[in-house]
Amino acid sequence: MPISRSTPALLVLADGSTYHGFSFGAPGTAIGEVVFNTGMTGYQEVLTDPSYCGQIMTFTYPELGNTGVNPDDEESERPQIRAVIARNICTRPSNWRSTQSLPDYLKQHQIPGIYGIDTRTLTRKLRSLGAMNGGISTEILDPEDLLRQVAMAPSMTGQNLVTAVTTSTTYEWNQQTDATWAFNTTTSEPEELTVVAIDFGVKRNILKRLASYGCRVVVVPAHASADEILNHQPDGIFLSNGPGDPAAVTEGITTVTELLGAHKPMFGICMGHQILGQALGAQTFKLKFGHRGLNHPCGLKRQVEITSQNHGFALTADSLDETVEVTHLNLNDQTVAGLRHKTLPYFSVQYHPEASPGPHDADYLFGRFVDLMRNHKVRE
Repeated sequence: MPISRSTPALLVLADGSTYHGFSFGAPGTAIGEVVFNTGMTGYQEVLTDPSYCGQIMTFTYPELGNTGVNPDDEESERPQIRAVIARNICTRPSNWRSTQSLPDYLKQHQIPGIYGIDTRTLTRKLRSLGAMNGGISTEILDPEDLLRQVAMAPSMTGQNLVTAVTTSTTYEWNQQTDATWAFNTTTSEPEELTVVAIDFGVKRNILKRLASYGCRVVVVPAHASADEILNHQPDGIFLSNGPGDPAAVTEGITTVTELLGAHKPMFGICMGHQILGQALGAQTFKLKFGHRGLNHPCGLKRQVEITSQNHGFALTADSLDETVEVTHLNLNDQTVAGLRHKTLPYFSVQYHPEASPGPHDADYLFGRFVDLMRNHKVRE
């Protein structure tokens, strides 16, 4: 059921394109990088994923809000996106888990939204020209005025947004995945494995999957030093997802470079994959419009996984040296989607094996990390 088309809203892109629609969520003005997500489900997980910090999200699915929102599907403590773009909005959700409508949820967290525009046309523009800055406003309804605000916003390239989403204190996580498909992942091993997760913007479901595989999970801030991390005596080190330009996260790259000398098993996802790659000497570049959705094929040597993805940067394949093996490619554009060190216990993927939302094809990677830690512990 659409909401009343009473309050006008304006969307302006950096190239001057203008879209007139209607407001939902909170009133106000938001400026950020306009991107699109092709997933048909999981809008709440997308909204609360810290990797989307600094971005305005265009949902290609034609209607949002049908299932409302609920506390169990949050990937962080609040929505992380700057604003939302939708074709149509439902204000009367129908789902037994729902505790609040999507418009009320966004209003509560001061997140503006615009609906009633042609999101298909907008997505085609972003695919053609690339992701770009834009602005949504219920206050500035003159396109030229809003365009001036957009022109002053910094590019995503060069931005370190990890500082805006990382935890400020160290804490332990022990909640496991509440899902029938994951019933058999808890280990029966009597000895617990300790994983230190470096929080560059970690999703809760990653921590749940690590706990479901029998790990004691200690989450540390992105600014934690290598000595502080090793003081927790980890059996393995996890590098989380996160927002912004991975090349700008210089403190994290330095820390991971130092941790390589400890030879502890290391597993990276998304931003963590990029930071591990840079610590191993590789470089990153900005993708034209990024990979954001639930059905990206990745694989190598006739083996394919359908994956959930959310990233705007990738590792430059030519910058990887002979000590690193590419384990997965994104089969849509052949960018590097996975790597491992040939002799040391380090590996990473560009996609999200924890899904939430998305397929579970790649959940085995958490088991691979656990096996790597166990084998390394036996050899020590």
